[in-house]
Amino acid sequence: MSQRPITEDDLHAYVDRVLEPERQAEIASYLEAHPDVAKRVEAFSGQRELLRTALAPIAEEPLPPELNLSRLIESRRQRRRSPVWWAIAAMLLVCLGGAGGWVLRSEVPGSPALTGLAALAQEATASYNVFVPDRVRPVELRASDSAQLVQWASSRLHQPVKVPDLAAAGFRLMGGRVVATSHGPAAMFMYDNDHGERLVVLTRPMSVDQGAPMTPLTNGDVAGFSWADNGMGYSLVSQASADSLRPLANEVRRQARAI
Repeated sequence: MSQRPITEDDLHAYVDRVLEPERQAEIASYLEAHPDVAKRVEAFSGQRELLRTALAPIAEEPLPPELNLSRLIESRRQRRRSPVWWAIAAMLLVCLGGAGGWVLRSEVPGSPALTGLAALAQEATASYNVFVPDRVRPVELRASDSAQLVQWASSRLHQPVKVPDLAAAGFRLMGGRVVATSHGPAAMFMYDNDHGERLVVLTRPMSVDQGAPMTPLTNGDVAGFSWADNGMGYSLVSQASADSLRPLANEVRRQARAI
């Protein structure tokens, strides 16, 4: 049997029957050996059928007249022939733009930008919230391309980057990507386990707090730890409890120090 890990994406693709036959068979065998995961996959299948049943009447409805292509083209032509419409639109944009600028000024007067570990924690949380829920392409390069991922991240960060190995703690590397932050590019690595839990490790060079100790963070339902060593910042975040994340953060820090 292939040694490729079974990820959450694989499970959803298995339910949707979009995998290659060989991979479909691998996951079927995996589910036979892991009844707890099989129960979750069965729930995915039930949800899929419920959605299909609920949306079937909508899918069979005829296209509304308002969305008829010829009617849309004619409507657009009429707007082009009306200079008054364009004048009104321009005035509205100017007024709304000016009002929006003053609203923003009144809501955040002189609010300072976050720096150091606070900024790093916010960036890690933002990456978690954006990419973790993505079931189609949560990572740019998968774990099978980890060598290319390391080369890419190290080149963009101008620092040697190492992908942490958290397999001993039950978390498999899904892959990663380079993300943009207000403090420059950062490397994001994503992991998951057999229970469908995902976590994110974000790392980038630090201009502030270059040797800051490990600090806990909480932002909504996302928790984790941030720290910096030798000018590189690290942040590990997930929706798990801080107590369960601390050993993982310690392991990431230990491996990073060995670079």
